Amino acid sequence: MKAIIIGGGIGGLTAAAAFHQRGWQLEVLERAPEFTEVGAGLAIQPKGLHALDLLGLGASLRGSALADPPAGIRTRRGRWLIRNDVPELKRRFGQWVTVHRAELIELLRAAVPAEVLRPGTEVHEVRPDGTVVHSGGTSTGDVVVGADGVRGVTRRSLWPRAAEPRYAGYTTWRFIAPARPVIGSVETWGRGMRFGQQPMPGGRVYCYVMANAPRGSRGGLGHLRDQLSQWHDPIPALLDSAPGELIQHDTYELPDLRTFVTGRAALLGDAAHAMTPNLGQGACQALEDAVTLATTVDTLGVPAGLAEYDRLRRPRTQAIARLSRQIGLAAHRLPAAPRDAVMPLLPGSLFARSITPAYTWSISAPPDRVPR
Repeated sequence: MKAIIIGGGIGGLTAAAAFHQRGWQLEVLERAPEFTEVGAGLAIQPKGLHALDLLGLGASLRGSALADPPAGIRTRRGRWLIRNDVPELKRRFGQWVTVHRAELIELLRAAVPAEVLRPGTEVHEVRPDGTVVHSGGTSTGDVVVGADGVRGVTRRSLWPRAAEPRYAGYTTWRFIAPARPVIGSVETWGRGMRFGQQPMPGGRVYCYVMANAPRGSRGGLGHLRDQLSQWHDPIPALLDSAPGELIQHDTYELPDLRTFVTGRAALLGDAAHAMTPNLGQGACQALEDAVTLATTVDTLGVPAGLAEYDRLRRPRTQAIARLSRQIGLAAHRLPAAPRDAVMPLLPGSLFARSITPAYTWSISAPPDRVPR
């Protein structure tokens, strides 16, 4: 049996490792000239780490990249809007880790035979019968896995009438700063703008800024320093120590599909359900997708396995995407003053209940239900 995997990011390489572990032949087609990741830090939540454990890859991260769950949300002046019980979150859900994206890519790439990796390969068309037309010729597989991102060829080829990616209304900057005294993993919310900080191994801090902005607008480090100069410590110091070049991306999400499967092809990760980053679930859901897909197809056969993959993954990922969108609306669209007055009055258990579906998962579990 052969799987053709389109895309060499986190989801694609995880799928490749999962299928390889089960003895499948592989081709991994990646448009870029090498398998790497341009990015900054990445928080892997407990069930994303569990997916890596199923591939025998989680232990190395546990040994070097342990992290705490989110400590909560603060105002720009430093007052807590939500303060989580961090030990309780770890007790209920398990361990978090924080790594550089490139480090995770390297871990996954090393789990896949080098001879099946095809960097520098441009995919032109994907067909439902398992045929992939690309710059190196034509390949045919028993299964085609579209892990080629929010604007990938797989989705355009097989779902030509699907809605286009939708701009969420805010742009995101990311960078890694030298260590500063931080209070765990914390977000700070202002008026249409927020700052996040997550400690990383090696005396580093992963930072991100999200701000309401027109699509395509650009701003540099000086702009962010000006905007956030009066925010609570250590935010100004983290920005002062930031490298000169920041990574900036507009935030897009994909409208729901009625199915992630057609013919012998399946979508996973951002190609299937690109979501806003408000729950930090994008990479974790891609990890879950990949392990589930390889398991169901190898166990049940291609047609039944693809159908089971769609049954398990589509309701779950689309529900998590809705919840993430709702958090983004609260952070970026609600008036700051009434929002900041109400949030501390909410029951302390509300956050834990709302994120439980995102933090709990097993391959055989029925789809989780998240309130609309």
